[in-house]
Amino acid sequence: MQTSTEVTNYLLAKPGAYVDYPFGPQVRVFKVAEKVFALFDPDQNPLRINLKCEPMQSLALRDLFDAIQPGYHMNKKHWNTITLDGSVPRGELMRLFDLSFELVVKGLPKARRIALRAD
Repeated sequence: MQTSTEVTNYLLAKPGAYVDYPFGPQVRVFKVAEKVFALFDPDQNPLRINLKCEPMQSLALRDLFDAIQPGYHMNKKHWNTITLDGSVPRGELMRLFDLSFELVVKGLPKARRIALRAD
């Protein structure tokens, strides 16, 4: 999963996910219930995406993969920037996309979480 179209389609398939452009037309910001769970500039080559992650897992991932770095312009404890250069296996990328979404949903009020499951 290396193209912006593939990544966009995967992220938008999440319940309640949508794209916003608060930083201008060049940066796609993926949100659920007004909370950011991913963002990237589709014109970058290679594509780099910021994803939320658990702090301890972030450190382990950064040790395992050169393509995973502390989040660019983000809280480096909770966010990673992943360069989609093919070095991180597709299954791991999908797991990290899912984890970012799940971490944001987990932080929502219970009523919002229930509403997302009903969609």
